[in-house]
Amino acid sequence: MSHTAIHSDKAPEPVGAYPHARRVGNLLFLSGIGPRQKGTKVIPGVTLDADGKIVSADIEAQCRSVFDNVRTVLEASGSRWENLVDVTVYLTHMKRDFAIYNKLWAEYFHTNPPCRTTVEILSLPTPIAIELKCIATID
Repeated sequence: MSHTAIHSDKAPEPVGAYPHARRVGNLLFLSGIGPRQKGTKVIPGVTLDADGKIVSADIEAQCRSVFDNVRTVLEASGSRWENLVDVTVYLTHMKRDFAIYNKLWAEYFHTNPPCRTTVEILSLPTPIAIELKCIATID
């Protein structure tokens, strides 16, 4: 079975040497996707000081951006939002951010939500508070 790497010119560039997604049969495996904007290092809802430390963070803005970025990669890969079957969510501050993230999850997945695992981690490679790792099907 072939494995096809997928790079989207509409999604933010990966922060390392990996594709946005990889297709194996009718399954699509997305690399970890965060809320950065394409072509920049701008993270919606995040203000950094001169040393690159986080001054303020709006988890709602980050959630909406990461969901949009996932949708972009899915569509560039021949899939769609409704085809998500499993999502692992990484949050850097569960107590502060979970309630808002969970409310937005229900908004974006109001019918037929995928399986989900949410874990808190110490940090992510860039100053983001959320990252998603997804598996979807391709029609």
